Amino acid sequence: MGRKSLYLLIGGILIAYYIYTPLSDNIEEPWRLMWINAHLKTIENLATFVELLGLHHIMDSLKVAWSFYEVPPTSDENVTVTETKFNNILVRVYVPKRKSEVLRRGLFYIHGGGWCMGSAAVNDYDLLSRWTADRLDAVVISTNYRLAPKYHFPIQFEDVYNALRWFLRKTVLAKYGVNPERIGISGDSAGGNLAAAVTQQLLDDPDVKIKLKIQALIYPALQPLDVDLPSYQENSNFLLLSKSLMVRFWSEYFTTDRSLEKAMLSRQHVPVESSHLFKFVNWSSLLPERFIKGHVYNNPNYGSSELAKKYPGFLDVRAAPLLADDKKLHSLPLTYVITCQYDPLRDDGLMYVTRLRNAGVQVTHNHVEDGFHGAFSILELKISHRLINQYIEWLKENL
Repeated sequence: MGRKSLYLLIGGILIAYYIYTPLSDNIEEPWRLMWINAHLKTIENLATFVELLGLHHIMDSLKVAWSFYEVPPTSDENVTVTETKFNNILVRVYVPKRKSEVLRRGLFYIHGGGWCMGSAAVNDYDLLSRWTADRLDAVVISTNYRLAPKYHFPIQFEDVYNALRWFLRKTVLAKYGVNPERIGISGDSAGGNLAAAVTQQLLDDPDVKIKLKIQALIYPALQPLDVDLPSYQENSNFLLLSKSLMVRFWSEYFTTDRSLEKAMLSRQHVPVESSHLFKFVNWSSLLPERFIKGHVYNNPNYGSSELAKKYPGFLDVRAAPLLADDKKLHSLPLTYVITCQYDPLRDDGLMYVTRLRNAGVQVTHNHVEDGFHGAFSILELKISHRLINQYIEWLKENL
């Protein structure tokens, strides 16, 4: 074997080693998923390296990378797409072109990205909104919000809430031909967090007379108190979203001070005076039995009150919707929740389903046994189309 052939063989082996990740047999299109993961992992590794050099914050680098996937607001043969501002927040509006004899449904969508990156203009979110508007014959509002690390909680929450309140004004609904009795909200990952949070907030807002009919939450992040749930343990190094990256996202949502991230990883960020909040996220009593099997619940380790005083957001129900009491949950609308087996955030969604049902809320829970974080929004994958079809069919029946 010549030296050139040997080098090529070694290079091929190294590339295969970098790309290959052992996956469960029920994962569809494993090599395509591994290739997508390798691409994203490379971007994350480069961003980490740039941060270690002190040149750029990792989230700013990832934000730049995501911006290359953005597309302009271009109308097509089925849907008119425009950009405008709702209360100074940039949104995309998707309106079906075909004539309607009745007022249309309205769906307010919030993109994911760990509160740090992404936008309504990202190609996959743009396509999702187009498909939803066309197939549901609905007006879809896909909102932006200011991002960390430049902006921290509650800015993201407030941006989304202010844009939603603007949309729910009678004059705005009339302008877009939306039926005020058929409005829903939806979001994935961090967007699911924001959707759940603003839906709770609306319940206490006397100025908003129009209420949401449904909420649809796609693998939502719902609490940062316990990041050692069974799903975090089982999927700590799974593709697309690792435990360490998710904890970094949570920490960046509140501060660039990495002492919070460190405390979260060691489970020492919650002070003893906030110990009562753990009853809302106690997975030993809130998870179905099959997700508990093989895991032992350990009582939390309490930290000093210093972090909570400096960054109280991580104990705020507007950032952690799972901390809402049962009285608040009882008044929430019809709910659809997607959880994925191979997702660190799986148990957040599972616990919310349990708590909502215990509070008397009607919930449709779609647990995806071969799913993983990102399965809904990475449109290159077959599983994404399957989940979107199920999602739209549920919206057709319930919105």
